[in-house]
Amino acid sequence: MKLPASIVAFALTCTVATTHVCPSAYAAESETQRPPNVVVFLVDDLGYMDVGANNPDCFYDTPNIDRLSDSGMRFTDGYAANPVCSPTRYSLMTGKYPTRVQATNFFSGRRGGTFKPAPLNSNMPIEEVTIAEALKTKGYATFFAGKWHLGESEEYYPQNQGFDVNIGGYSRGGPYSGKRYFAPFENPQMEVESPAGDHLPDRLARDTAAFIDEHKDEPFLAYLAFYSVHTPLMGRPDLVAKYKEKAEAIEGEEFADEEQVIGKKPRKVRVLQKHAVYAAMVEAMDQAVGKVLKQLEESGVEDNTIVVFTSDNGGLSTSEGSPTSNLPLRGGKGWVYEGGVREPWIIRYPGVTKAGSVSSTPICSIDLLPTIASAAGVEIDHPIDGIDIRPALEGGSLDRDALYWHYPHYSNQGGIPGGAIRVGKYKLFERYEDGRVHLYDLEADLSESKDLAAEMPERVQQMRKKLHEWYQDVDAKFLQPKNGNEPWKPEYMQ
Repeated sequence: MKLPASIVAFALTCTVATTHVCPSAYAAESETQRPPNVVVFLVDDLGYMDVGANNPDCFYDTPNIDRLSDSGMRFTDGYAANPVCSPTRYSLMTGKYPTRVQATNFFSGRRGGTFKPAPLNSNMPIEEVTIAEALKTKGYATFFAGKWHLGESEEYYPQNQGFDVNIGGYSRGGPYSGKRYFAPFENPQMEVESPAGDHLPDRLARDTAAFIDEHKDEPFLAYLAFYSVHTPLMGRPDLVAKYKEKAEAIEGEEFADEEQVIGKKPRKVRVLQKHAVYAAMVEAMDQAVGKVLKQLEESGVEDNTIVVFTSDNGGLSTSEGSPTSNLPLRGGKGWVYEGGVREPWIIRYPGVTKAGSVSSTPICSIDLLPTIASAAGVEIDHPIDGIDIRPALEGGSLDRDALYWHYPHYSNQGGIPGGAIRVGKYKLFERYEDGRVHLYDLEADLSESKDLAAEMPERVQQMRKKLHEWYQDVDAKFLQPKNGNEPWKPEYMQ
């Protein structure tokens, strides 16, 4: 296979800088002396229930992801920092809550509603220390492929945020150029175009695998951020045919009124997985994951590589074709309910995670950077929000009292502006239009259907106070007035 010119160039050169030790210095070191390699799989819009490891009745076949789960640790309570893409991507890169820089919606999402949305920053600040920049201080070769969506111009693209190689990452939130998921892609950050008909997830996997093999003798970070399974809904014809046949055997209503599941204005929500094109997209992504995992084995670095698999927000269930169902989770992409923020999280950390282990410890995308930095021996000397989750990976617990969400926007998927806090098994959801609050026991009521706020006023008061203190700490912004109407604001802002 012909490598992209950018990869070849990096393999032939090595520039020494104050933050980048030449990777060749590590070539003579043994596997035990070398810091672990890191592979991150970030799937766009993949719901918690969209993989077999989390859902035995899943309509989509995900054998490679399931095998990864069998060889590592699966988290049942893993979260995204936000119910839409760019904010979560920011948190994965920086270890911070996106609210700290007002990166609270997809870049640039300014959809209005009853009120104007909160102010929105549409670029990840260039001064942020990314996971790639952190690892480069230990001599890591760094690679990015796929969807970036963290800046509006090249100044903010991966190659200017610590990645030596960038294939396909730029401002767009989907594969909207060329023939989209099929070549020619006409992606401005793909130096080498694919032959006609090439499939995007496979192309990205091949490039990732090539990078791994080129850098198998030195520490590396390979960050594969799939454009899949984001719209446009387009699948390989062979896989679409497979799932159309499979769907014929599935009976039942595919949709329900939103009131039955979410409780807002009338909107259809998918309650049954049987969308053949979406299924084809999921399986093609799984095959691409398998190709990269196979390369780790063939390159002889599997036993010294941390593998992370997750998503940026919940499955798309209430708009844009509503291709998947997140049930029993409530809501989906664009909603602060569990369906919008609870994600697949699988981590294989050789020598640390036990094969086939399962953890119910809550973790979040803010935890990726500190965990990987610690594993690589990188000291983070600036404030972040995430923590090193190695104790949980070893089967223990974490010393953290709460996780937070802040989404002061009207989502394209119908989601309402709101914030949330999870403490233990309880989650409090606060609506930003009028300040109403709801309390759920996630252990007893995963679908967030029984509001306990009236029954547990003291707990509501305690959790709401803690949430508002966090708002102040991260300088949270809220809905803006519209047509003379004033939206709700926390007490400390009144």
